[in-house]
Amino acid sequence: MPADRPTGARVLTTHEVARLHRDAGGGRWGLSLAPWQAALERSLAHAGVADAAAIAKYVGALHLEDLALAAACIEGLEPAWEHFVAHYRPVLRRAADAIDPSGAAQELADAMYGELYGLADGGGARKSLLRYFHGRSSLGTWLRAVLAQRHVDRLRSLRRIDPLLDEPAAPAAREPAETVSERTGFVALMRRAVGRAVAGLPPRDRLRLSCYYAQNLRLNQIGRALGEHEATVSRHLARTRHAIRQDVERQLAEDAGLDASTIAQCFEAVVADAGTLDLQEWLGDRKSAVAGRSKD
Repeated sequence: MPADRPTGARVLTTHEVARLHRDAGGGRWGLSLAPWQAALERSLAHAGVADAAAIAKYVGALHLEDLALAAACIEGLEPAWEHFVAHYRPVLRRAADAIDPSGAAQELADAMYGELYGLADGGGARKSLLRYFHGRSSLGTWLRAVLAQRHVDRLRSLRRIDPLLDEPAAPAAREPAETVSERTGFVALMRRAVGRAVAGLPPRDRLRLSCYYAQNLRLNQIGRALGEHEATVSRHLARTRHAIRQDVERQLAEDAGLDASTIAQCFEAVVADAGTLDLQEWLGDRKSAVAGRSKD
């Protein structure tokens, strides 16, 4: 992961930062100079550029307007985020269709929105995927490359797990593979843990999950039904998936007394038989609720 600030690198002067801010149109999004300077220095640190001549050449070749938009989105500035969704959502959808005409890549594209906005870490700060955009290519090119890599990674993994548990499990360090009876026990533990985690969610979070995973509605359809922007729907879905996984891991560790290696085996047991987790069992039928809200 690149450092936020270049170590030992020449720091841009206040005058240079302000000039580049004007050139990039950062004021359009309400982007202040401090996060703009941070974005520039992340880019410089990633490229390993330090001396004055190299910095001038490097910065002159950046896609400054795209970098400013990304920096404003990282800050959560609503005008920037609305512009991003309006202009780059079609880019991602077209890229997903080109990658996989069957539509399988569309789910990856939709899931990226939550990561692009950023999930809160333990300290409450958001960590956006856009922190890894450094302006060396256009934002559209970078988004297509990220989506393509996600698709390749999914194909390579050859592992499917229920969408509620879509974060990769840590590899289990064990000797022989578990027996059939052990695997059955792991699946039973996972079913109970996921059921409890889903049951403990607020009703609106359960409704979003049901719409997206059980009813196969798209983000914009869910947004219209619930009166939310589709970007907001995506962020809530990403946070809810993260919360479910954390709750499941906590239950397996605290209630079942499992260590990290055994918890990983539990997740692998479900990977081997993804059909053991049925969302409808916990989420129920929400079609009528969505239909009613849509009419309103």
